[in-house]
Amino acid sequence: MRQTPERPLFGPEKIAPPPEDGADAFAGASPARSLAKAVSWRVVGTLDTLFLSFVILTFLGPLLGMDEASHAENAATATYIAVTEVATKMVLYYLHERGWTMLRWGVERDKQGRVRESMRRSAVKTGTWRVTASVDTMLLALIFTGNLGTAISIGGLEVLTKLFLYYFHERAWSRVAWGTR
Repeated sequence: MRQTPERPLFGPEKIAPPPEDGADAFAGASPARSLAKAVSWRVVGTLDTLFLSFVILTFLGPLLGMDEASHAENAATATYIAVTEVATKMVLYYLHERGWTMLRWGVERDKQGRVRESMRRSAVKTGTWRVTASVDTMLLALIFTGNLGTAISIGGLEVLTKLFLYYFHERAWSRVAWGTR
């Protein structure tokens, strides 16, 4: 009796045909592609963190119990958070991306035979990355501000902005064939 595989909880919209050589189709994403995605996302993410941190430090910090600081001091603190985040997030993003390349769920081939991520896969990747990244940002903000309320505010607001930014980043990269086999 032939058994049909169970459909995963979140998808996929289409089941990717097995590759001819028996290897995982999406594991064909090269480490260089993962690195390029990490760099491009880090540019977007760092600018977002810098802006959000400055705005929260300037306008919400005093309401959350922080001593009032000048715009220059708030800009410096926001820069420390954003620059430190470059190092921590590059490593975390690369590991996250490599982990997802091992999963075959939500991968499909387009009409030209190129491997593409489904919208559901991009959405779930967005969620798992956002949790990881926001915890990292909150920890860095706590280290540099010493104020838990401010750290949670920076990480919390970042969830909203970066969910959208990351999703569109993933969708843009799903259209780029470079680094896939």
